[in-house]
Amino acid sequence: MALTADDVARLAGLARLHLSEAECAALAPELDIILSSVDQVSEIAGDDIPMMTHALPMTNVMRADVVMPSLTPEEALSGAPAVEDGRFRVPQILSEDS
Repeated sequence: MALTADDVARLAGLARLHLSEAECAALAPELDIILSSVDQVSEIAGDDIPMMTHALPMTNVMRADVVMPSLTPEEALSGAPAVEDGRFRVPQILSEDS
């Protein structure tokens, strides 16, 4: 199934990207090629091949979770440019209808 410009526009909207009609039309065949390539890899990878994210085994190195003294809320907020209700005040980046 080939992607259409409308499909790309819908995906862009979900990702909150603003693309023109020309951009959607140009991206549709490129994204279709990417999806076809992923589909080919899925066909090759059988149940006998373990899923992996890296070529070499990796392990996370975690420190012990130890409670330590930290700043009081007043100390943490002392250098803030704006404070509201005991929290950092930041500019709104999303509208209410988003």
